[in-house]
Amino acid sequence: MSLKESKNLEKRLDDNEVKKKAIKLVIAHLKRKVSKEYMGIEYLVDWLEEMDELLKAEEFDIKEYHRMRKQLNSVIESTLDEEMRIKLRNSWHSFGKALEKKAEPY
Repeated sequence: MSLKESKNLEKRLDDNEVKKKAIKLVIAHLKRKVSKEYMGIEYLVDWLEEMDELLKAEEFDIKEYHRMRKQLNSVIESTLDEEMRIKLRNSWHSFGKALEKKAEPY
């Protein structure tokens, strides 16, 4: 492996760590937003539990995180409470931004 390939691998690992930390922040904010019971909350609770399991994994599989984002969109669309739907959509948008995060160059 050349020096350039090695640096690219390090950069990719750093990017994955940055993305994972950003996603953890989004999930923490999302958990705080869910402050009341509403019809359909069980779908969000199930999604959050699955997301917590994914975040515990050592490896970072970007495809899984994209799948979870699509699944969150389905949860949002099944939410009847307008106020919660708006809060969840903001989180959906933030989740997308977290997936696009890049590590700062040295």
